[in-house]
Amino acid sequence: MKAPRWLLALLLAPWLHAASPDRIIHRDDFSGGLENWIVEQQPGGTVAVEDGKLVIADAAGCTVWFRHRLEAPVVITYTVTMSSAGRVSDLNCFWMASDPARPDDLFAAGHTRNGRFATYDTLRTYYVGYGGNTNTTTRFRRYDGTGARPLAPEHDLGAPEFLLEPDRPYRITLIATAEGRVQYLRDGQLVFDFADPDPLTRGWFGLRTVHSRMEVQDFQVARLAE
Repeated sequence: MKAPRWLLALLLAPWLHAASPDRIIHRDDFSGGLENWIVEQQPGGTVAVEDGKLVIADAAGCTVWFRHRLEAPVVITYTVTMSSAGRVSDLNCFWMASDPARPDDLFAAGHTRNGRFATYDTLRTYYVGYGGNTNTTTRFRRYDGTGARPLAPEHDLGAPEFLLEPDRPYRITLIATAEGRVQYLRDGQLVFDFADPDPLTRGWFGLRTVHSRMEVQDFQVARLAE
């Protein structure tokens, strides 16, 4: 019998407590501009820092990578708003991402990623498309590096409670443990919980959207207690 979401959230509580300030390993308030970020974007869009926020104003597809590689057990948190000044869709992210052809450097010369979504298919990564397909679906996938992007029925949500509201700040929490527990939370609510038999334990984090205005602030990465 599958555990209810409220019970899983209670089980998660010790992990969230473990992400205390003394365990924080990265923090960005964007006062340094884009120094910690690498932009891959199709023509017509912009990425900039405005009033302490990372602002992705996109036209045809964009991924903005945190340049530092992360290692499990890790928790990534940030606050994000999908502005009504753009299309309210695609509050998306990759985490623990790597390129099988360049496992030690996601940004090594020769990669072909350019912001167009299909150019990310060959990564090994966890991915959530929150409010995708013009804000009609919220989905979790584990990319295996072959181009396959399997989607389990329980990871394909369409109820209104799992879709986007314009101009609402969301606190997103991403978790990856060395043992393969992978979780996605929105405002403390557990949305996806996945036990990976072949865990992705090292990789990069990226924000992603398309034809939308995404505003991000209060980004941090913390080490989880074993």
